[in-house]
Amino acid sequence: MSRLDSKTSGIINFLDLRKPSVKALYYILLLISCCIAFVCLAPPLWVFLSSLKNIKEFAQVPPTIIPHTFEPQKIITTWKTLNFTKYYINSFILVAGSVVCAIVFNGLAGYVISIIKPRGYRFVFNLILWSLMIPATINLVPIFKNIVALKLNNSYIPLWLSYGANAFYVLLFKNFFDEIPREIIEAAKIDGCPNLRLFYKIVMPLSVPIIIVVTIFSINASWSDFLLPYIVLKNRESYTVMIKIYEMSFGNTWMSADMKMLAVLYAILPPVVLVIFFQKYLTQGVVIGSLK
Repeated sequence: MSRLDSKTSGIINFLDLRKPSVKALYYILLLISCCIAFVCLAPPLWVFLSSLKNIKEFAQVPPTIIPHTFEPQKIITTWKTLNFTKYYINSFILVAGSVVCAIVFNGLAGYVISIIKPRGYRFVFNLILWSLMIPATINLVPIFKNIVALKLNNSYIPLWLSYGANAFYVLLFKNFFDEIPREIIEAAKIDGCPNLRLFYKIVMPLSVPIIIVVTIFSINASWSDFLLPYIVLKNRESYTVMIKIYEMSFGNTWMSADMKMLAVLYAILPPVVLVIFFQKYLTQGVVIGSLK
């Protein structure tokens, strides 16, 4: 018996699949999904295969899809030549601080709006919703002026704090907290639990699914972020991977095309690994956060 004969989850179950029209629609959607997956996977796969070619085959016209020459040693050589360990460490520092700020500050904002509900919380929540309609690039000038005024340039602190004020994350936390049974909250308050302790002792342990999805979102966003780190970080020792990729592409340093391909591969590898290992939790967290 195939898995389709016992399929009970999703919008189409095994009873629906007994109808020829529904079954045909199912396979059409499956084919479309496979095509979309191929389109998404083809560019990084091409980057990986092209980076292993020698420079002669790399510049060959017409180009080859499957490399005729493999030089896997270039992966280690390019890594050492470009000193990518330093840029990876800088990016991991940025990611770690961004994740902590995204969970703590946005979680606290969602907790105040959803559970504490002080006077004027509806107005504040509406302001947060309205801020979702403002393009992020509009805020760059005032943010940078404040960073300079506070003398926080050449520091990761403003980059961390930028992820601690994310309206989308606040909305996710708030919607999830709305569905926590109020009996648990009231019982803790009767026992004399203060608000801050209630947050990190009761509310956050119950919110692991949405914490996971916010963590994945913030890791992907902070790792891929280029514009704000490029504006703030002027010390070359603090450059992240994305700034290094930009410097390689538009800087004065000459570099062969195959080395640039390998550098791009280094940049896209962590998000790919993140999706592969945490896709299940990402999907579950998005569904829970959007429904609640």
